[in-house]
Amino acid sequence: MSAQISFTVQTPAGPGTVSVTYERRGAGEPLLLLHGIGHHWQAWEPVLDILATERDVVAVDLPGFGTSPALPDGCAYDLSTVVPVLGAFCEALGLERPHVAGNSLGGLLALELGREKLVRSVTALSPAGFWSESERRYAFGTLRAMRAAALSMPVPLIERLSRSAAGRTALTSTIYARPGRRSPEAVVAETLALREATGFRETLEAGRTVMFGDDITAVPVTVAWGTRDRLLLRRQGVRAKQTVPGARLVRLPGCGHVPMSDDPALVARVILDGSR
Repeated sequence: MSAQISFTVQTPAGPGTVSVTYERRGAGEPLLLLHGIGHHWQAWEPVLDILATERDVVAVDLPGFGTSPALPDGCAYDLSTVVPVLGAFCEALGLERPHVAGNSLGGLLALELGREKLVRSVTALSPAGFWSESERRYAFGTLRAMRAAALSMPVPLIERLSRSAAGRTALTSTIYARPGRRSPEAVVAETLALREATGFRETLEAGRTVMFGDDITAVPVTVAWGTRDRLLLRRQGVRAKQTVPGARLVRLPGCGHVPMSDDPALVARVILDGSR
C-alpha cells in the first residue's frame, strides 16, 4: 500500500512543504527507485517483489508526477532543486545513503545523487543527459507527442485500446519493446499518469540544457541500456561510459526504454548486482 510523507525544504520564497508518494516493500539495505518523466512509481511494479527479497525497496512518485503534488510555487524542476528534495525525502524516511536505481529522468537523478555522494551505489537504466542536441530534440518531440496523445484521448477510448495487444502497442510501444506484456490496467494507469503529470512541462523545459558531464568516482555506477530503446538511442550508453569510465556498462537485450516490464528478471539482477 503506497503512503505519502511531507517534509520541509528551502524554496526561493523561504521554507516550503513537499509531499511525496512512495511504495515501500521488503527488507535489507535500502534501495530508492526513481521513474522517468510522465511515469509513476508503478513503472517498477514488475521488479519490485524480486528486489524486495533482498532490499528495503522504496519506489517514489517524483514531485509533480503520479500522486505526488507539484513542487511549491517558485521551485524549478531542475536538478539543483529536485536532487536536494530527494535527499530531504530520504532523511525524512530515515534512509541513510540508500542505493539508488533510476530510469530515464530517474537515471539522471540517480547519477546526480551519486555525484553528490548521497547514495551508496547508482544503477541508471537509459539515463537522460548523454544525448547530442539532435537526439535530445527528437526525444523531447516524441515525449511531447505522447503527452498530447494522452491528453486528447477520452478515458473510455484509452480503456478500450488497453484491452487488446494492438491497442497497448499503440499506446506504449515508444517506451516498451514488448508492450503486449503490460496489463490493461497498467496501461490505462500510466497513460493517465502521463496526462495528469503537473510537473511534465516544467521538467522538460528544465532538461533542455542538461548534459551529464562529470565523472563519478565515490560510488559504484552501473549504466544499462536496452538494445531496442527507441527514445534514447543505445549509442548514448557508450557516451555514458566515456563520461564515467569506471561505470559498468550493461546491455539489456530485447528491452526498450523502460525495460522493467520487458525483462523483469534481467533488470532486477542488474539492479541487485549493482547495489552490492
